[in-house]
Amino acid sequence: MELVPSARSRFAVGEEAVFSKAFTQEDVEIFSRLSGDTNPVHLDENYARQTRFQGRIMHGMLVASLISSALGTKLPGPGCVYLSQQLSFRAPARVGERLTAKVRVTDWDETKGRIILATEVVNDGDVQLIVGEAKLALASFLK
Repeated sequence: MELVPSARSRFAVGEEAVFSKAFTQEDVEIFSRLSGDTNPVHLDENYARQTRFQGRIMHGMLVASLISSALGTKLPGPGCVYLSQQLSFRAPARVGERLTAKVRVTDWDETKGRIILATEVVNDGDVQLIVGEAKLALASFLK
């Protein structure tokens, strides 16, 4: 298997990127089938209305996948691989909301090809849904 070279080889602390998307209920149902997470708080409106959320909420890991999208396509971009991801879930996301993952470089080790980024997902009201930190490596350094 040939490693995909990173599109870039230098990064600056403070550099930022975003990735936005609105998920549909069909997206939630597909994620539920793929992941096996059939918790009714995501799928059954009558059940979810009885919870503190007062209605269906999206899977936290589906929302967090936007961070992966930002990292893999924007910053650091193609050719990077996850080493670790820390997540803290702050608020629920709802179907149809425009969600935006924001990533910001906090550390870059050019000799090892390692990068650390602050990560977050916010909704269209700028409510912070997820915060965390990602550690990645450029694939070209993983030989």
